[in-house]
Amino acid sequence: MPRCWDTRDPVSLASKGNTVVASISRVSHAPVPSTFLRRRPAALAAAAFLVLSAVHLGAHLAGAEQLAEVTQWFVMPLLALVVWVATSGGRRTLLVRWTLVALGFSWLGDSAPDLSSGDVSFLTMVGFFLLAQLAYAAAFWPCRGQSLLRRPLVLVPYGLALGVLVAVCAPHAGPLLVPVMVYGVCLTVMAVLSTGVNRVAGVGGAIFLVSDALIALGAFVPGFAVPGPLSSGFWVMLTYLAGQALLVVGILRRDVRDGAQADLSGTSSAPSDGGRAAPSA
Repeated sequence: MPRCWDTRDPVSLASKGNTVVASISRVSHAPVPSTFLRRRPAALAAAAFLVLSAVHLGAHLAGAEQLAEVTQWFVMPLLALVVWVATSGGRRTLLVRWTLVALGFSWLGDSAPDLSSGDVSFLTMVGFFLLAQLAYAAAFWPCRGQSLLRRPLVLVPYGLALGVLVAVCAPHAGPLLVPVMVYGVCLTVMAVLSTGVNRVAGVGGAIFLVSDALIALGAFVPGFAVPGPLSSGFWVMLTYLAGQALLVVGILRRDVRDGAQADLSGTSSAPSDGGRAAPSA
């Protein structure tokens, strides 16, 4: 919420009994998890995202606020383009579609607040990023059985972080306290659910949580600033961009892995006796 993210034939692999999850492609011809960005359009989109992110962060360091504002409008569309082209060629899964929705709301959260000022601008930002967190949570919900929800003790740091943040910000939040608390709960839920996708997405969700915590502290704690020579705005955007990028990388890896496993499952159940299926019991 920033303001100042030789494929092989599957039949032959299955017949030889080899491990195929890391070597077969999806029906949509998506590459294996470690190489999905080898598709030229996805690699170009990722490179453009990295370059624009570097320009944006450099603008913060140089105090070029107008350049920082303009470049912020385009980073999420580029990240969404990475997801779009990396998953082209077949029907996109719910995980991917909800991710694109989340990135769309993130873009609105980055840009729409510039049309207003004061509390209206802040609430506009919170509203769009709340929708983004809900979209991410919907994307990650089917993976909840593999998330930290299975390990309640590991959830304690997330709960403590949320509780401390609310306690520190509440005395100065005034009428914004309720919407900020609702957003904080949804953000924390998203971060927890992201751990069910894979480790990369879980790290991305945690970094996203840190980014928004910095925003809340800067907005509601008088005199708060990140220690050091770099501005709080720089750290907010660095963690925001890193968190969103890691979420996308984790999501794409999970999507390709799930597709490979689905292909393997379909191959294993395919008829092998001249194309005739065995009679069912």
